[in-house]
Amino acid sequence: MTSTDAPADTGRPMVPHPDRLFPADPTTRSVARRLYDEVAEAPILSPHGHVPAEVLADDEPFPDPAALLVTPDHYVLRLLHANGVPLDALGRAPVDGTGVVPPGRAVWRTLAEHWDDFLATPVRAWFETELHDVFGLTEEPSGANADAQYDRLATALRDPGMRPRALFDRFRIAVLATTDDPTSDLAAHARLAADPAFSGRVIPTFRADAVFDPSRPDWRDVVARIGEAAGIDTGTHAGLLEALRARRRYFVEHGATATDTGVLDAGSAPLSPVDRERIHAAALRGPTALTPDDATAYRHDMLYRWAEMSCDDGLVMQLHAGVQRDHHRPSFERYGSDAGHDLPAVGGFTAPLRPLLEAFGTVPGFHLVLFTVDETVFSREVGPLAGFYPAVYAGAPWWFLDTPGAMRRFREAVTDSASFAKTSGFIDDTRAFCSIPARHDTARRVDAAYLADLVVTHRISEEAAVRTAHRLVSDIPREVFKL
Repeated sequence: MTSTDAPADTGRPMVPHPDRLFPADPTTRSVARRLYDEVAEAPILSPHGHVPAEVLADDEPFPDPAALLVTPDHYVLRLLHANGVPLDALGRAPVDGTGVVPPGRAVWRTLAEHWDDFLATPVRAWFETELHDVFGLTEEPSGANADAQYDRLATALRDPGMRPRALFDRFRIAVLATTDDPTSDLAAHARLAADPAFSGRVIPTFRADAVFDPSRPDWRDVVARIGEAAGIDTGTHAGLLEALRARRRYFVEHGATATDTGVLDAGSAPLSPVDRERIHAAALRGPTALTPDDATAYRHDMLYRWAEMSCDDGLVMQLHAGVQRDHHRPSFERYGSDAGHDLPAVGGFTAPLRPLLEAFGTVPGFHLVLFTVDETVFSREVGPLAGFYPAVYAGAPWWFLDTPGAMRRFREAVTDSASFAKTSGFIDDTRAFCSIPARHDTARRVDAAYLADLVVTHRISEEAAVRTAHRLVSDIPREVFKL
């Protein structure tokens, strides 16, 4: 075929298939359809996400299609970067203020020209559903139609029906959790809670990763700011713990039901009060006064204390371990975090969490949701832990594993040990607001397909499958996250 004979890159239809992700076998597919139809329009519970509360509190029109759909989504950034696109060409401004951020039209054109680089990825599936269902586009993005599609998206965003609160209602979001700095005054959450014109529920989540690791260059600043926010001296470890308890109470008063914690490993061995204070004092003197072993021991003790606090104040403890943050230092130094270069590492929970679980794993009311990006851990550790400890729940596949294939493998790996009740419900984990319904729809389809297979192989009845489909999108996440 010559270049003149090649198919045009315009006009390729983009209409998501109604049976996408359902089984190929006709009998099983018909069951999956019925199960999916039971929950397709169910309200969305999003107990773990990263959309800022200010987006809904301000309810300003989204300014630009690329700023909404491309630049904030690290899933999109990493794949484009992998295919040779510099991050600044995608709207990521250098942290030092240098460089020129391209206009949104150019960013969108870059995405469109690389559309096939996303083929068969979950990102492409989300995008197709989002662009078709939310914005009404019916052709795949391409270099030829990029400008026309950008104009259509920009026009759509000026419609009052495309403002954040209108979309919140249109997406049928019942609960949306944000991720918040421990020193935040949560003013946006307070505005939403006091606004009679907003009937949705947006709740904060306490995220204090930086305080766990005293070897971080920003640790001393973070510890000081937490003390200032709480009005408590954090010059001692006991003072830091008291300040953290105060800040957690503040979050609870503003509707929080959970914390979220990312650590390199799940070690949880406690330290004596003397050793905690010794390491804390050394860390305050500066990084050169702290040994790597002491930094690790401090971090492990802090994880133990986190569970201890959750037993006291009732906040659900979400834990994800085994991620190498900011793997490419030059990108981190130029663009900062969340630029797509956090990468999976080998994970593990059974041995590292034993001290924590021996102390708190059977405490009534304590909920520990375990997430991993190492799917070998699903059947070997997460499922069995959730299958014994009342406190432990198997967190849904997320991040690198929130693909249809990994979601299916999760169900197959965890159900044998923990069934459905000890899983978390779907986690969208997104900053891309308009992708929320597409991501939840993917999970509902995958679960319908899995349940349909159980039905046609006579392991459960279709009636039980219907009940379970409803529980997975409603009862289970409400119970696990105390919603």
